[in-house]
Amino acid sequence: MGNKKMAKIAAGVLITAGVLGGALYWFNSSENSNESTKIEIVKVSKMDLKSTVSATGTIKPVNSVEVSSKITARIKTVLVKENQQVKAGQTVATLDGKDYEAKAEQAQYKVINAKAKYDRAAYLYNIGANSQEQYEDAVLEYDTAKSSLEVTQSDLAETIITAPMDGIVVGEPLTPGTMAVQGNNNPTVIMLIADLSSKQIKAQIDETDIGNIKVGQEAVFTVDAYTDKKFRAKVSGISQTDVTNSWNISSSSSSSTSSADVIYYYVTLDVDDPDNDLLPGMTARVEVVTSEKQYALAVPISSLKTNANGSYVLLVKGDGSTEERTVKTGIYSDDYVEVIDGISEGDKISNTYKVAMNKDNGEKGGKGSGGNRGPFGGPPRM
Repeated sequence: MGNKKMAKIAAGVLITAGVLGGALYWFNSSENSNESTKIEIVKVSKMDLKSTVSATGTIKPVNSVEVSSKITARIKTVLVKENQQVKAGQTVATLDGKDYEAKAEQAQYKVINAKAKYDRAAYLYNIGANSQEQYEDAVLEYDTAKSSLEVTQSDLAETIITAPMDGIVVGEPLTPGTMAVQGNNNPTVIMLIADLSSKQIKAQIDETDIGNIKVGQEAVFTVDAYTDKKFRAKVSGISQTDVTNSWNISSSSSSSTSSADVIYYYVTLDVDDPDNDLLPGMTARVEVVTSEKQYALAVPISSLKTNANGSYVLLVKGDGSTEERTVKTGIYSDDYVEVIDGISEGDKISNTYKVAMNKDNGEKGGKGSGGNRGPFGGPPRM
């Protein structure tokens, strides 16, 4: 009996503790809640709607080139400075060419010597005093010497570095005395020249939005340097592969890419910058306009609900009661959605939304994006 009594007491203690714990959790949750649900009656009306896709990208010139050397030599002179305008073909730097001058002189001597041997071999061959093999050897030696001379003269010419295009020297060029190393993969970049008269944005857009992007669409963007100024751009290109080429296993650096990773695509936008305010490398926050409609019947997105039949709103009747009204939707803006069918202008609907709360449970206002707000700081009245 004693054991049964003790078991009952223990069970009662656990139940009481559970009830108190639940009550405490509810109390704390209520006290610490940051949002409160509000209901507003709004009138269905018409407005201009604009659907956009947001992205972040980098400002870059349309045309730019890294000026490097085709030979390995020490930089002798640099004839231009940062921000200096240059023309195609203009000499911008020179390399120390003493070694290449010496090689060219040696190659020239070999050509003279091989030419003399060739002339003797040709004369002896023509009078039958020399074999054809000896003649052909002399021809080969002469041709090889001429080819070597051409190579050394070409290398010597490469000590003069010229601008490959019209543009501006972007960034500080390397200083004289620096070793310029040739190479196909990682040559020494002596300077960077760019045409800053035309710029682009290379933005990344995720796969959920890329289907809405089309060449020719207008966009607006801002940069941190001019927070109160909006710039315009236009979509000029859409990459046909994602930024990591994740679909191509052979080109992927790792085969462990998770299927849950977000896939992004590069989208190129031509920038309108008549005042030349934008600098390469600036971060652009872009809004691409994917669709627009004027005087469209619209309701707040927060009023739109879904069930097995699709989307619906709560239509408020004259007696104050509500009924579910199935609607067909069109384009979406940040806060509103177009309604193509199901309700009419002037109808009243119930709109449920969240408002933030102060620590003292006072209402701070809705979480919307500004504009004329309804009571309790909720969505704008229509």
